[in-house]
Amino acid sequence: MSLISRSDRGSLAQWWFTIDRALMSSVMLLMAIGVLISMAASPPVAERIGLDSFHFFRSQLVFLFMGLIGLLTVSFFNPDNVRRAGFLAFAGGLVLMLLALRFGPEIKGAHRWIFLGPLNLQPSELAKPGFVIVAAWFLAEQTKRPDMPGPFLAFAAAGTFILALVLQPDFGQTALVTLTFGAMLLVFGISWFVVFGLAGAGVVGAGLSYLLVPHVASRIDRFLHPDKGDTFQTDTAISAFNNGGLMGAGPGGGTAKMVLPDAHTDFAYAVVGEEFGFIACIGLMLLFFFIIMRVLRRARNEEDAFAALAMTGLVAMFGFQACINMGVNVGLLPAKGMTLPFISYGGSSLLGTALAMGFVLALARRRVSSVYNAPRVALA
Repeated sequence: MSLISRSDRGSLAQWWFTIDRALMSSVMLLMAIGVLISMAASPPVAERIGLDSFHFFRSQLVFLFMGLIGLLTVSFFNPDNVRRAGFLAFAGGLVLMLLALRFGPEIKGAHRWIFLGPLNLQPSELAKPGFVIVAAWFLAEQTKRPDMPGPFLAFAAAGTFILALVLQPDFGQTALVTLTFGAMLLVFGISWFVVFGLAGAGVVGAGLSYLLVPHVASRIDRFLHPDKGDTFQTDTAISAFNNGGLMGAGPGGGTAKMVLPDAHTDFAYAVVGEEFGFIACIGLMLLFFFIIMRVLRRARNEEDAFAALAMTGLVAMFGFQACINMGVNVGLLPAKGMTLPFISYGGSSLLGTALAMGFVLALARRRVSSVYNAPRVALA
């Protein structure tokens, strides 16, 4: 029996009877799986670099707790508050990205991080969900006020964000943001001339990155010609899947995490494959697929243009990032430092993804008036 009555008009009751509980449960299940994988993959990495065995695991728990609190808090927001929070996240993230270029540490030739007290934050992770909200806001305003240059403002926001990413440089996130913005534009409705123009610009950008940025060229060359470069991480990840077979070697039975430098981050999916097997990998993929399709279904049935565009963009970014990470792990894409949402270790990534899914849960909530005026029906 529910402890919350439908006749209750409090904020908690309204939230409970309007939230998409199946979606929220799936996201929390993914977060719980991430804890399990962190416990399996991170101790050997920590020991190799001279840290306490559970250093990364404890850190993951701290960020998970912060992310969960943030996700639940944001899920209470109405669309107006989502717009405000998204704008603040985007603007604040951009400012911190620019400060990181000047004051942040240089790690592997990039200035992507900045120290905020005890936290080493990657501002672009928080700016990403904010960008989607801002772009959706501008595009949606065009449908209400034809005199407002909504698409122009959305393109300006995208251009500013992409420029900041290129300056860091972070070409993986640049590709992710471009794909996400393209998906939003397709849902919004644009001419094929613009579609082909964006695709052409993407191809030109990729070509220039290959020609002008040595480490990008190196990664692509190693992907296209594995015999001509160091492909240790990808080869080890593929071997891990082969070793795991159908059922896996069992928790703690994997060997790839003993030698993979990024076993707890970029290659956490390979650890899943080796220790829990092919069935677990498929199960994880299906969980991602369920979340993506659940949100897209909500977006398709949403009458408000802003909510539909924002949900589409947020879950597209979530899905593209998961596909890129899994593709790298199985050797289908060039190696790129991109985490698997909620599974890989990474405080900034976890917080940014939690913020994005909090926005999704807030926008996917059923309208209060329709819930209280309709007969009691359990959410699917």
